[in-house]
Amino acid sequence: MIARHRNMPFGQRMDNYIQRVEKKLAEILAHENSAPALLQEAMSYAVFGAGKRIRPLLSYASGELLGLKGTAIDAIAASIELVHAYSLVHDDLPAMDNDDLRRGRAATHREFDEAVAILAGDALQTLAFYCLTSDPELCKQTQTQTKIIHWLARAAGPSGMVGGQALDISVEGKQINETLLKDIHKRKTGELIRAAIMMPTELTKLNAQEKHSLDKFAQNIGLAFQIRDDLLEVEEDTATLGKSAESDKKQLKATYPSTLGIEEARQRLNEVYSLALDALQIFGDSSESLIELSEFIISRKK
Repeated sequence: MIARHRNMPFGQRMDNYIQRVEKKLAEILAHENSAPALLQEAMSYAVFGAGKRIRPLLSYASGELLGLKGTAIDAIAASIELVHAYSLVHDDLPAMDNDDLRRGRAATHREFDEAVAILAGDALQTLAFYCLTSDPELCKQTQTQTKIIHWLARAAGPSGMVGGQALDISVEGKQINETLLKDIHKRKTGELIRAAIMMPTELTKLNAQEKHSLDKFAQNIGLAFQIRDDLLEVEEDTATLGKSAESDKKQLKATYPSTLGIEEARQRLNEVYSLALDALQIFGDSSESLIELSEFIISRKK
């Protein structure tokens, strides 16, 4: 079972989960030893930067709440992180956000070149689905496996992350209302976070109210994550963030601070965070890890 060690500090459990997903990621990338050496190097570079692994941690915390076996969560957590890593590589490209820095070091297209970065991102995205389709535990339950893959495909595709990025680009330099901004944020960031939390639910039985409540939490904490990201761009410097603190401003991005102002953006963050926590009340003490991760998400400095 995934550890439910209430006497083990949450930070230590987090460290254990990070080690677990990084071991799984290393295994998956090692399996791709037939890939050209330069592509393999770029893929590893993109995956093993100093990431916080928040999305995999949310998968493990969701699994902890549900009392699931860790072997299935490993594949889910790794697939989510592979999609996230691919998205960062492509976001940084000159045609997108044109950022030179990611996770405190050169963006993948700066460390290698633009073509290699594009191919590395493509490879990581497809590798995420290979991870889920080849996992021995998931292969024993193909109907469940299909539902889990559906969550990831939807989150990563045109109705989720890619669609959100397309909308984000289309409104650069424009003043938009909060309704459209919320839709962009929910798609480009929130849907992958939602999938990280909800994919484990396909491995167990929740009643309709429980599943609805966890989904409500997932959607709200995903939006809270992006609002916090928006605020960090105006509150912190490049050295702290590990990426350009001027990126949103430079690209004339629509953000919560630029749309609502900094103070109202902070207020909206607190409102969304409260909605997320309220949704977890039905689970009682079992939601401890998700609550602590949520606290980390809204108080983080990078």
